[in-house]
Amino acid sequence: MHIAIVGAGAAAVGLLDALAGSVEGAGEVTVLEPSPHLWRGRPYGPDLDSVLVNAPPAIMSIRRADSGHYASWLGAERAAAHLDDLLGQPLVPRALYGAYLADTAEAAVAGLCARGWRVRVVPARVVAVTGAGLRPELLTEDGHHHPADQVVLCVGGGTPQDHYGLGGAPGFVGDPYPLAHTLDHVPAGSEVAVIGSGLTAVDVVVSLAARGHGGRIALVSRSGLLPHVWQRPLGHRPRHVTVERVETLHRAHGCVTLDDLAGLLRAELAEEGEDFADFAAELMGAASEEPVRRLRRQLAAAGDPRIGRRVLQETAHTVGPYAWRLLPEPDRDRLRRHFRLATSVASPMVPVNAAVLLRLFDAGQLTVAAGVRKIEAVDGGFRVRGDSGDLHADVVVNAVNPPPQAVPRAAEPLVTSLLAGGLAALHPAGGLVPADPRLHVVGDLAGGGPFITSGIPGVAARAARTAQEVLATRAG
Repeated sequence: MHIAIVGAGAAAVGLLDALAGSVEGAGEVTVLEPSPHLWRGRPYGPDLDSVLVNAPPAIMSIRRADSGHYASWLGAERAAAHLDDLLGQPLVPRALYGAYLADTAEAAVAGLCARGWRVRVVPARVVAVTGAGLRPELLTEDGHHHPADQVVLCVGGGTPQDHYGLGGAPGFVGDPYPLAHTLDHVPAGSEVAVIGSGLTAVDVVVSLAARGHGGRIALVSRSGLLPHVWQRPLGHRPRHVTVERVETLHRAHGCVTLDDLAGLLRAELAEEGEDFADFAAELMGAASEEPVRRLRRQLAAAGDPRIGRRVLQETAHTVGPYAWRLLPEPDRDRLRRHFRLATSVASPMVPVNAAVLLRLFDAGQLTVAAGVRKIEAVDGGFRVRGDSGDLHADVVVNAVNPPPQAVPRAAEPLVTSLLAGGLAALHPAGGLVPADPRLHVVGDLAGGGPFITSGIPGVAARAARTAQEVLATRAG
């Protein structure tokens, strides 16, 4: 069997690790990736130390069957050196997590080779896949052809969109990463508008602060909704909101609804003496609460003993991807209507970053401008127009995340060829759906998946399932 993996980020690492633990006999794996930063992808490449992993180690293992794999790699000494005192957990720079991914990939490659497999990396971009003949064939931009029996796309997430048409304007940063490079071009005293108020925007603000930026910073967006704040883990293991309980509901009723999932969470909270209605009201009130007041309250509650938000944040990544596949489409639409709130809860900021934001808010250096309708380049900078009036900026940093299941710009020729050749189709809600059993998709581009797609637990789970599917074709 010859397996071709397109892309070499976290999804490819999870796939290789799962293959190394399952393969028998001999075979060949070809990984095709033009970037020199193998195994890290866009999120975990070299960058500033202020750009942190936004989650505790327990949900960052790329090995689906071993939740302690990353923590074990990190070790006690490095964990202690990167401890977030408020969270009580180590939070490392993303570049260090990238080293974990690289080490895991190299160990998987060594394991495959020890089992008689040949693994090679081709430093080239795939621009087309054709299905003519008995085997798919991958065409790279240098004109070479690479036949394979099974093709797995691990091409990462989409490209940030320029919603306000500012591309090419002096002072506009279209893609903030890597911040080590882009922030070098931001004058220390300039007034900066950061488009967005999610985790990428938090990264930009915290990194500006770490570099001693003295100018005013404004988070400008339509909603003005900041991410929630992680709470200190309590060691609670969900007993109701689990994959096993969801499977039981599915077997009993043939489907799983949002009301079913809410019932599981209600039971989880009831066992701890917590009221589901109060918890739901607090969640839904986040969109209308003043951002700085909510940030201050949540940062102070990092050690609050209530489990509600902790359970929801953990299971959104561990149970959510599985439950999403079983939900009826009307329930999926209900969740999509609350997209910004759902991602704010499920992808919270770490307390150390929340503390930096609060300090900047209290000092008057950082503000939030919601209801933004237009941003335009003017002589000497930019004008931001919103519900509360206009503001001026010297620099605008685009920190809006691409929509879920968006096609990365670099992968557009490849996706076009798959669609034209009938090997795949676009899902109505976004993403790519294979139409050929020899093609697989792992990661954000997978069509029909949940809109919370970039979390490591979901990527690791999908990579493990894909490894089983690929190897099953060999057995068949």
